[in-house]
Amino acid sequence: MSNPLVELTQAGQSIWYDNIERKLITSGELKRLIDEDELRGMTSNPAIFEKAITGSDLYAEQLRELAERNKTASEIYEELAVRDIQSAADTLAVVYAKTDGTDGFVSLECSPLLANDTAGTIEEARRLWRWVDRRNVMIKIPGTPAGMPAIEQCIYEGININITLLFSLESYEQTVQAYLRGLERRLAENKPVNTVASVASFFVSRIDTAVDKRLGELISKSTSDEEKARVESLLGRIAIANAKVAYERFKEVFHGERFSKLKAAGARVQRTLWASTSTKNPAYRDVYYVEELIGPETIDTLPPATLAAFRDHGVVRLTLEENMDEERARLQRLEEIGISLDEVTAQVLADGVRLFVEPFEKLLAAIQKRGDEILGRAASGSATD
Repeated sequence: MSNPLVELTQAGQSIWYDNIERKLITSGELKRLIDEDELRGMTSNPAIFEKAITGSDLYAEQLRELAERNKTASEIYEELAVRDIQSAADTLAVVYAKTDGTDGFVSLECSPLLANDTAGTIEEARRLWRWVDRRNVMIKIPGTPAGMPAIEQCIYEGININITLLFSLESYEQTVQAYLRGLERRLAENKPVNTVASVASFFVSRIDTAVDKRLGELISKSTSDEEKARVESLLGRIAIANAKVAYERFKEVFHGERFSKLKAAGARVQRTLWASTSTKNPAYRDVYYVEELIGPETIDTLPPATLAAFRDHGVVRLTLEENMDEERARLQRLEEIGISLDEVTAQVLADGVRLFVEPFEKLLAAIQKRGDEILGRAASGSATD
């Protein structure tokens, strides 16, 4: 039987796993995904680590050891996370070699508390990059205004960067320019540009969640069937249109004149990565966003349920460049009916940062509580020995 996940790879799109936990690696499941499903990378974030660390006993021994060494909750989290990232990178090293460094990456996020701190982000990225010490690791920096100069500096320093939380076309453009400037600075100083990799993670379904809510409000106020139908035609379509226009810009830049000099020196394109491709609205097909954004030189990062669903019943067809005139018209109609996509994307970016900060703080609190319990038991145990 054919495997739609393998078909995606054959179509030029790499599948990364939006998930990481120690059991994935120790059980051999990650290797199976690589061997059978052509999995080519992994991503992590604070919410994923919060779920993994608080929901598994596999971290207990290391957590106890670190707590007994009086490590802070933040230090314990980093030790736990870095070990998982290093192990995943080692497992994915075969993919990195097979693809000549195009794929095989695992991503580790800078602290979400630094999302609006340029200098802090740069220092954090340097520190994590040195600590993990794997060529097939990417450090994640959010596409906030403060993140952009940090992205350029880190690319210049030769650090692989996954730019996360991209929603707007403007932020995507800034991300591309930061990557190009970083590489151009390296080339001007005769530093190698073929050793640096980067992806631009464009978030998808969260945009529709926000836009559809506003569209629903307009539909409820519509006074004519024609007006109502016009608004309804945009439901579930804006995020895809937005992503397709971003991909159009990707092709213009990375197959254009400015990049040609960098390409001649061995530089890699900064692929677009479709993130948040799980379907949030049950009215839409569970593999809707995956099927609508299939095209070469891209990545789709899938959470476990979406990966399983696409393996089971996904349909592979090159869709990313279809109906571009209509996609641009949809974005225009959205503005005409009074919904500003710029305002929507600014809000979902702020929400996105918050949605990473909250599980991060929850995770640190859980680690602190667990550490206190361990130290409390250790103290009572030693008193009775």
